[in-house]
This record gives sequence, structure tokens and C-alpha cells, in this order.
Amino acid sequence: MAHNPTALVAVVNVLAKTVSWISERHAIDYSADTIDLERFMAEVRIYSDGACRGNPGPGGWGALLQWNGREKALYGGEAETTNNRMELTAAIRALESLKRPCDVELVTDSEYVRKGITEWLDGWKRRGWKTAAKKPVKNADLWLALDTLNQKHRVRWRWVKGHSGDPGNEAADALANRGIDELNRG
Repeated sequence: MAHNPTALVAVVNVLAKTVSWISERHAIDYSADTIDLERFMAEVRIYSDGACRGNPGPGGWGALLQWNGREKALYGGEAETTNNRMELTAAIRALESLKRPCDVELVTDSEYVRKGITEWLDGWKRRGWKTAAKKPVKNADLWLALDTLNQKHRVRWRWVKGHSGDPGNEAADALANRGIDELNRG
């Protein structure tokens, strides 16, 4: 079952107001009449990347999740895919791995992913998953999945230039390439 952070905040605020009302009637001192649910959301930074050897060809995806001084690495691969599909898959797998709604900074070196989710997605949905040129949106299956996960969490999308020395991006790139390497060994 997907959790909607906005709905959870509304429910918690109603409960807090009820507690406040009860406290007024029974002389109990609760100083807040609302609860900021967002302060209980875990803060997670995700670096995601995709790689492809040939396009299409064997591809890999990687993600590095960081929270509370901890890290988790995720990666995988597909035998016949495209770089864009792997970029999307990295972000999807990372967000899917979160067990509850989180406050996420998702760092990607893919303008396709960042602009797609922050600029183009609403238009695609309004046009019935067609581009401005009235052609079907490529990778619509992955965009649908990413859109659903983007709504579950509070995500800030940040772009970094690939292969520019950003340690998190370099780690995600290495994980994506590991996904291809292990695919080729298997």
C-alpha cells in the first residue's frame, strides 16, 4: 500500500487538534496543536547512475544511498537495454528500497531523468503519454513507476556533471559498471 505523505500530515494534524481539544477540556497542557510529520521523515541522499556498453546493449544501474552516516549500495544489470532505461532503473530501484516515505535528495548525472521528472512528466500525462511532437513517450513503463515513487517520497532532484569527480556520482557509476560486469560473468 502506497503512503501519501500529505494525507499522513493531514491525519496527524487532525489527531493533534483532537488532543488539543481534549487537553483544554481536561486541563492537560499540550503546547502544540499540530505535529510536523516531516520532521520525522528520514533524510536520505541517493546517487544514481546507469551505464550501457553499446546503446542498446548490456547495461547496468547503480545507486548509493546515504543516511545517518550509513551507506547502502545497490546495483544490477540487463542483457539488452539502453542507457536511458538504466538511468531510470537506478532511480527507481533506489526509491523502491526505502521502506517508508523519506525526504530524499536524488543526485543524477542524467538530464533525461532530472528534466523528465521535473519538467516533462506533467505534459506527457496531460497528452496521454505523448510527447509534444505527438509521439509515444519512450520508456513510459519506467516513467510511470518513477512518478509513483516520486509521489510517495519528498524528492529533490539534483543534477551533477558525470565523471567530474563527485564522489557519490563516481561510486554510482562504478556500481552501474559492476552490474554490467557481473551480468557478463553470469
